[in-house]
Amino acid sequence: MGMKLTPSILAALQTGRGGVQRPAKLRVLGIDASLRSTGLGIVESAAGALRMVDCRPVKNRPGAPLSQCLLNLAETLRTHLAEFKPEEAAMEGIFFCKNARTALLLGHARGVLLSVCAEAGVPVYEYPPTRVKQAVTGTGSATKDQIQRMMMRVLALPELPQEDAGDALAIAITHLHTRNGVAALAPKSL
Repeated sequence: MGMKLTPSILAALQTGRGGVQRPAKLRVLGIDASLRSTGLGIVESAAGALRMVDCRPVKNRPGAPLSQCLLNLAETLRTHLAEFKPEEAAMEGIFFCKNARTALLLGHARGVLLSVCAEAGVPVYEYPPTRVKQAVTGTGSATKDQIQRMMMRVLALPELPQEDAGDALAIAITHLHTRNGVAALAPKSL
């Protein structure tokens, strides 16, 4: 696999790093935005331990009209926010897209997801994909399989999470640890 999990990386993932006063308990929604398969993952940090609350993909069938895909994303996220009540959310930033249409569709999906979070009063933070990979695996070039395996190990999951849901869990964990870092480096809400 090429992934080396050192005791210090595992300890940092499981307990976070000091510097900013952290709440006794915090629930974060990670969002891996996509039009066809958005990943949602909720991780709770309490007493220095991480626990997966929920993770799932939000699927839209190929060929479904854009408006129906966006409506499905909005309705599913609203239900998810109401059921699990995260205090904060995090998503990956927009990466370089060679295809303008792909970038536009991703922008539509992100806009709907950001809007639903804002509507629910949940602040959203953004992280570059390489930072998420670095934070959870130790390398910014980690594969989806490496991220899934790390999520399985760090969160003591019985099986590998679905790819997009695993990415969402990784985004949530990245936020939990970044917000617990040095105050000057703490993320700003979108």
